[in-house]
Amino acid sequence: MKTKAVRLYGKDDLRLEEFELPEIKEDEILAKVVSDSICMSSYKAAHQGADHKRVPNDVAQNPTIIGHEFAGEILEVGKKWQGQFKPGDKFSIQPALTYEGGPVGVLSAPGYSYKYIGGDATYVVIPAEVMEQGCLLPYKGEGFYPASLSEPLSCVIGAMHACYHTTPGSYVHSMEIKDGGKMALLAGVGPMGLACINYVLHREDRKPALFVVTDIDQTRLDRAASLYTKEFAASRGIDLRYVNTGHVEDPAALLREISGGTGYDEVVVMAPVPAVVAQADDILAFDGCLNFFSGPGKADFKAPLNFYNVHYASTHVVGTSGGNTDDMKEALHYMGKGMDPAGLVTHVGGLNAVIDTTLNLPSVPGGKKLIYTHIEMPLTAIADFGKVGKPVYDELDRICKAHQGLWSVEAENFLLANADQL
Repeated sequence: MKTKAVRLYGKDDLRLEEFELPEIKEDEILAKVVSDSICMSSYKAAHQGADHKRVPNDVAQNPTIIGHEFAGEILEVGKKWQGQFKPGDKFSIQPALTYEGGPVGVLSAPGYSYKYIGGDATYVVIPAEVMEQGCLLPYKGEGFYPASLSEPLSCVIGAMHACYHTTPGSYVHSMEIKDGGKMALLAGVGPMGLACINYVLHREDRKPALFVVTDIDQTRLDRAASLYTKEFAASRGIDLRYVNTGHVEDPAALLREISGGTGYDEVVVMAPVPAVVAQADDILAFDGCLNFFSGPGKADFKAPLNFYNVHYASTHVVGTSGGNTDDMKEALHYMGKGMDPAGLVTHVGGLNAVIDTTLNLPSVPGGKKLIYTHIEMPLTAIADFGKVGKPVYDELDRICKAHQGLWSVEAENFLLANADQL
């Protein structure tokens, strides 16, 4: 079967190509990709090429398919997996494998490392290592875009689970955020920040009593506040505050004041900016955990850290970037209970839009860029649908406005059914 895919050949070298997929083996699966959401990690891989830890050294000779936040439908099942999967099943992929035999060893991942599997493709071959690791995850919900967004949601779920606290007199750490504690999310209204807010507000087993979200962009803060309201947070027992620190002389002092002077049990940093990391360190409570979530693009990234507090106040740092398979299953669980991730999506496009979007992602405003791989469509902001001047876009505009300006399963179904009229 032929596939059309965006492949990485080296630094800033992405190509949209059509090529033949090999016949599947008995331990593989042939699948149709329907949707993929573009991640900053793909931007980093595209700019770093073989220097990226997940990209093989021989990528120039054996290009890999990019995109790792994807969902689709199974077409053909190898003999080994016919008791577990069948054609027509919908799926999501957990790309964070723990398999040492992949193209780059333990860091191998679909969307970075493989010739025949990645999200920015029409059809893919799901290899044995994905299957053996249990990383092909059934999706039984409506539509496809929620399954694509289960991967980014799993990353913030993992960040919450990776936070930890200490017990005086003991060397055993207590994993997780403090139930009823105080949490701050810095630079927190980008796509991944919105995913974190969504999860924190919907989580069933534990939650902070105070949840402060900061940013320096008032427009993005206002959008976050309209999607994830203080009123809904209050109904969940959470005091949610949105704070613009852009014009504050001493943001750390203001944030400590909001905490009641104690500081925060967890501070999650959503932007790789030294000043933001320093601010996070300054507002940690005793035994506070700083989670450095957003990975820097340069290997020499450094930020100041108060080691007096490390010694005397038991402050500590963790770094997370992805979720594991259980985190992704948890994401799918909450989506199945009605948690809609559509608030992350601000733009929609076709496979033809992937290269420019990926290479220029930081300069494209808004949240997640959602790609439908079987259509041709320029990357278009949901807010601009009504300005295009074509009937299909006018109807998409009407549908999205009926859903509070958000993408939806209804919009997805309409787009896929009418893509030939774009």
